[in-house]
Amino acid sequence: MTTTPRAVLAASFAPGDEAVPAARRFTREVMTAWAAMSVSVDAERLAGDLVEEAGDGPFEVMWVHHGDSVQVEVREKGEADAVHPPTNAVSWGVTFSGSARTRWARIDLPGGVGRTSEEWVGEAMHGPGWLGFLADASDLLAGTLDPDMVPAIIAQIVVPRLATWCAVYTVEHGSGDVVPAYLWHADETQMDALRDELADIAMPPGDGPAVLHVGEWQALAFPLTARGRRLGIMCVGRSDRFPDEVMQLAEDLCRRAALAMDNARLYAQQAAANLALQRSLLPPEEPHTPGLDSHVIYEPAGETNEVGGDFYDLFPVGDGVWRFAIGDVCGTGPVAAAVTGLARHALRLLAREGYGVAAVVARLNQAILEEGDRARFLTLLHGEITRTEGGLDINLVSAGHPEALRLRPSGVVEAVASPQSLLGVFPEAEFHEESVRLESGDVLLGVTDGVTERRCGSRLLDDDGGLAKLLAECVDLSARAVAERIRRACQDFAPEPSADDLAILVLRAP
Repeated sequence: MTTTPRAVLAASFAPGDEAVPAARRFTREVMTAWAAMSVSVDAERLAGDLVEEAGDGPFEVMWVHHGDSVQVEVREKGEADAVHPPTNAVSWGVTFSGSARTRWARIDLPGGVGRTSEEWVGEAMHGPGWLGFLADASDLLAGTLDPDMVPAIIAQIVVPRLATWCAVYTVEHGSGDVVPAYLWHADETQMDALRDELADIAMPPGDGPAVLHVGEWQALAFPLTARGRRLGIMCVGRSDRFPDEVMQLAEDLCRRAALAMDNARLYAQQAAANLALQRSLLPPEEPHTPGLDSHVIYEPAGETNEVGGDFYDLFPVGDGVWRFAIGDVCGTGPVAAAVTGLARHALRLLAREGYGVAAVVARLNQAILEEGDRARFLTLLHGEITRTEGGLDINLVSAGHPEALRLRPSGVVEAVASPQSLLGVFPEAEFHEESVRLESGDVLLGVTDGVTERRCGSRLLDDDGGLAKLLAECVDLSARAVAERIRRACQDFAPEPSADDLAILVLRAP
């Protein structure tokens, strides 16, 4: 039997290692918005199963709410091939339309279709049903920090329990204009007509509930205000008069929704600020090193890519001469970021002023100590590369950093720099350069402790020379391939995500 969809939410994804986790996160947000968290685990697993079979091109994941069930569809360009039954699906299949292939699966919702707004209003405002509704609404609103998802959750909490339709508007930063963010109607076929009606209506500027004149609907507008700021408007409508109980509940819900919206915005702003600051502390573009095979991988840890931690640099200082650096500041956050910025910019400035490698490291040590209480100690591998006939000559200093390794074409791996004092601790520390020769095919590897101290239980990746053993398997690989091999080994070493930043620098003599 065919049922009319009650809701549809879709998103597009790119292929790759992050496709399945991204589709599962999207599914969790959809189930949150639809108040269907009881099936969220099964739904995430279902979406993951279908996405794992997606091809190499971009694809779309669409969730369809049928009232008593939810259906996931994965649409992509592709030919007919074998399709395996996804787990937990009560029904599934694959359809083709032109060059597009859609694989779908459906799972049932417990309890079937929820009650309508008229049935809910029949219960006393302070009855267990309404109290449970407000508690569930609070949990749902608090369950996402994505500012784009909050309006969708608000609308789908309201419909159909409080109203037949709900439109959420948000205030744009800067201009202060109110713009539509999300619209939901109990009858999806009427959404386009309702959207057109609302487009011609001016939203009220007041701080209290206001009556809207929307066709034959009884419509009300409630401001979304949190911490003294107007964030948007929630508009609701129904065919009959709004009972006083519903108006009071709508106002209560608006207060909770506005706070959730403000929290999500603040979180998004902080995450964006962290990302912008992190990018400012790293080279603006991938290093260009003609005549030198090099590659760098940098992966900040943490859900919001907190600033600070590891950094790298690779830049020219003359014809056929480059400087490189890979370092790790103790800690994360703004204080560590200050030291990171100081280190990277000082390295460039001093190198281009003609200071040698050891002199640069010594002056950076003094600069960090002069930061006083804000100082954080820093480990650093810094060197100068000179291209010569048949290879590369490198002068380097390893200041408390994980040892640099050289890989010979024969498969022999050896440490090439002795450890010296880390930076920001001893004002009397002295540093000396060491010379390394890379013949054609030799590889130099520098990493931060996000690699060497990658943990699985009580074991570290570099226990018993684990990193050297990994590097020994990289004979005849390009610099990019070596870096990717090390990164993948770090990922596979433990099932849980790394809690530390990771930086990998690979230099290979052509």
